[in-house]
Amino acid sequence: MAFSLADLHVGQSATLARTVTAADIAQFAAVTGDANPVHLDEAYARTTPFGGRIAHGMLSAAFISAVLGMQLPGPGTIYLSQTLKFRAPVRPGDTVQTTVTVRELIADKNRVVLDAVCAVGELVVLQGEAVVLAPVRA
Repeated sequence: MAFSLADLHVGQSATLARTVTAADIAQFAAVTGDANPVHLDEAYARTTPFGGRIAHGMLSAAFISAVLGMQLPGPGTIYLSQTLKFRAPVRPGDTVQTTVTVRELIADKNRVVLDAVCAVGELVVLQGEAVVLAPVRA
């Protein structure tokens, strides 16, 4: 279901939980061309400050897109902008809980400003702000 601007209210939220697998990381690297060894090579990654492999930060950011495009506002949503602050790494096997919350409705432009947070347990790994065009009701 898609929510038009008239269906939305400040404070409304939606959440998606996704466990990141080694296969997800490999597929993300293949699709994007980002083969940084910190994501793909455990031996190399152990020599970094992370002490082991981590997922691409943009993989977690992609979960924001999934919530916006499929849940809130939902199908037909058009992404306009996104800010991101990467707070902590995500590792293979971590379950990322992504929540978007309506912060502001801009009726004259059909825009929605949402807070976006990705967390692993209680640890916030990414946060930012998304601005989207809400779907138009048929």
